[in-house]
Amino acid sequence: MANRKTALILTGGGARAAYQVGVLLAVRDLLPDDTRNPFPIICGTSAGAINAASLACHADNFRGAVEALANVWRNMRAGHIYRADPLGIAATGTQWIGALLFGWLFRRSPRSLLDNAPLRQLLSRHLDFANIDRAIASGALYAVSLTASGYTSGHSVSFFQAHSEVDVWQRTHRFGCRVRLGIDHLLASSAIPFVFPAVHLNREYFGDGSMRQLAPISPAIHLGAEKVLVIGSGRTVDKHERQRSTLYPSLAQIAGHALASIFLDSLAVDVERMQRINQTLAAIPPEVRTHSGIPLRPVRALVISPSEHLDHIAARHARALPRAVRFLLRGVGAMNRRGGALTSYLLFEQPFTRALIELGYRDTMQRRGEMQDFLEV
Repeated sequence: MANRKTALILTGGGARAAYQVGVLLAVRDLLPDDTRNPFPIICGTSAGAINAASLACHADNFRGAVEALANVWRNMRAGHIYRADPLGIAATGTQWIGALLFGWLFRRSPRSLLDNAPLRQLLSRHLDFANIDRAIASGALYAVSLTASGYTSGHSVSFFQAHSEVDVWQRTHRFGCRVRLGIDHLLASSAIPFVFPAVHLNREYFGDGSMRQLAPISPAIHLGAEKVLVIGSGRTVDKHERQRSTLYPSLAQIAGHALASIFLDSLAVDVERMQRINQTLAAIPPEVRTHSGIPLRPVRALVISPSEHLDHIAARHARALPRAVRFLLRGVGAMNRRGGALTSYLLFEQPFTRALIELGYRDTMQRRGEMQDFLEV
């Protein structure tokens, strides 16, 4: 069975993170009933940080942790994450309109498009962060990290709790900071730019950890991982031919494109970089690496990502959103197929999240041989 050097990496993507739950359910079903937590190192970013924290807080019971996480996502409503009622949408909309018209007078800009106060309440009900220390002490967990991006410094900071032998790290624009994790770290890591408000931690305000996270796999390696299971929220390889279009892109299409560059592109690049390093190291005998002092080690990786376009699935389920949210998104062109990318990040509704859970489960079971080999079942 996998040892403490096995890591789970959960990436960002708003409501797309429901896909991760389907993969985890498949992993649970492929493991023997008496298996302890197969991922002693857990790293999360953005919405993936919420899933990561949930697993870490219940690391002593992996099967129960996955089932509890699945129950939350299967019964998800937009109102559980952000204010989706007409009054809440009207309040934020009024602030933005007022800022555009009279911002020069009041010199105060709105903090975000949506109010995610309900998310704080949801996290408070379901997570007990005191369990992380207990899980580390019992050996059920070795380390957990949540990554956020500093708006002032521009640094990607991985806040972590871990075994005492883990050291902090510093690389170009990337830091590992030992802390006692809490809800504010989760809200900061999942604060989608423009959509959710930034959170003040230590010396500055932090936003979504996917921003400027040039190496999503790096935190797991710094925490000691020798093998990593990476669950993405978008297709890492797209073999479709380039399409032609004469229509000017809507605001929703542009916003979805920008969010994709934040949430999806860096992961594909980092996986490709790691594969090249592994190939290079494989050509160098271990004794030569040791004698030369090369500070690199091969890291085995298994990447599970959606086999279908999640923005297309989102477009099919967009009408599940509350009426007020649909009204807000329709104005920027997000309620059609071309605007499905933006909608997919905000579509915290049962029809969409359940469809992604089923897709994640199916994708993993189609690769069950690879998964069983990775888990050493």
